[in-house]
Amino acid sequence: MLKLEIVTPERKVIDAEVDSVTVPTLSGEAGIMPQHAPLISALKPGIVTVTTKGQAERLAVGTGFVEVSNNRVSVLTDVAETADEIDAERARSEKAEIEKELAAASQLPADETEELRERAALASARIDVSRSA
Repeated sequence: MLKLEIVTPERKVIDAEVDSVTVPTLSGEAGIMPQHAPLISALKPGIVTVTTKGQAERLAVGTGFVEVSNNRVSVLTDVAETADEIDAERARSEKAEIEKELAAASQLPADETEELRERAALASARIDVSRSA
């Protein structure tokens, strides 16, 4: 078992014993199981999947960090929302607005649109997670 903590600036979202967790890192999805090697990585907006006794729970997360050490997984993120907490219609509307902004900024260098792309990824994750409610 892993001890998982998912924390935002506002609250502790999860503090539980879990079988595994998958997190979206900058270098790709990282699946973490007991006895995982120590790891510190930046998170990108996406979906965290927590599995306990064969049941999976998905959360939309924003940017942040994950640390794995001694069967403890700490996720520090600016946003973490369960399916029940997400307003799917608002997420779809937000994603449409961001896509318009990205289209208008298509001539800008990639580093100048990074924040927009991160917001779009978070909106997409919210939409995907809300479907599992």
